[in-house]
Amino acid sequence: MYQSKQNLIVKSHREISPRLALTLGDPAGIGPEVILKALADPEVIQNCDVTVVGNRDLLVQTYDQLNLSGNLVALANPNSLKVVDVPLKQDITDGIVTGIGNAVSGAASFAYMEYAIAQTLAGEFDGIVTAPIAKSAWKAAGYNYPGQTELLAEKSGIERYGMLFVARSPYTGWTLRTLLVTTHIALRQVADTLTPQLLTNKLDLLVECLQQDFGISKPRIAIAGLNPHSGEQGQLGREELDWLIPWIDQEQQKQPHLQLNGPIPPDTMWVKPGQAWYGNSSIDNSADAYLALYHDQGLIPVKLMAFDRAVNTSIGLPFVRTSPDHGTAFDIAGKGIADSTSMKAAIQLAAELASARQDEMDT
Repeated sequence: MYQSKQNLIVKSHREISPRLALTLGDPAGIGPEVILKALADPEVIQNCDVTVVGNRDLLVQTYDQLNLSGNLVALANPNSLKVVDVPLKQDITDGIVTGIGNAVSGAASFAYMEYAIAQTLAGEFDGIVTAPIAKSAWKAAGYNYPGQTELLAEKSGIERYGMLFVARSPYTGWTLRTLLVTTHIALRQVADTLTPQLLTNKLDLLVECLQQDFGISKPRIAIAGLNPHSGEQGQLGREELDWLIPWIDQEQQKQPHLQLNGPIPPDTMWVKPGQAWYGNSSIDNSADAYLALYHDQGLIPVKLMAFDRAVNTSIGLPFVRTSPDHGTAFDIAGKGIADSTSMKAAIQLAAELASARQDEMDT
């Protein structure tokens, strides 16, 4: 029998596993492979209810192909998984070729995302985990979005959002959190795009996330400078002197419960997190989160330390969204050698964050 809505409300959220939609990503890439590998790990799925959004037949084909190739890694049997088959035109389904990202695979991955977002907004899922897509394939299919994050924000009707990268060190257990202020724009546009208002929006998002999702009430946040040596007192650029330092001072006065440190020269900001990650120094010297001003300033160190386990987390959305921090890897798709560590971490983090939000609703 179905439980009444009242009984569901009374029931503790701790007893309800978060319901996660796991999109297949670009079906020509490594998404199907890393999903089957990740879902074969009992620890990954023990605290969540996962539904794969994509195509069961394609998962079966991947499963059979990997088994025939002599793959020795455990794979989840697609017939044992919850799978939603997203309706696609026959020419799209027939045109998907492993290792070749094109308009056909782009149209498929876009359809998977649209379905997952719509169903999550309708309350069917508590969060979305997205396998990687190819932006070029989306564009070839006629969808001009810089990435999945921007589509998620548009469909959710929100303007305040951010890309937070989260990784837990396998050496020390320390957690690295890095938020990008600007994301998918050309480097020459960064200085003109950065403004005190944009920094305030991103800082507020980060603080809300650290408090709500990670339980850090008084976070320590390190903020990068823009120029080499943070401008060297104006000798290498004036952005720090003209507005970045005054902005940090103003925010510190507005929010005394925060510990803001910056602007830190970009080439040295990552020394302490590197020490905390590898265990060469006291973790107490590191920050709870790092605010990087542009894409590569934040993601080069993140990927250097945590390429195989970093998770892209969209913050500011009305639901949890995570994704592995790697691409479609068309060149190795179907070969059985793709690493599923980041996908596993993305599923586990989504379950943790969704559970934290459920617990907060309970209090």
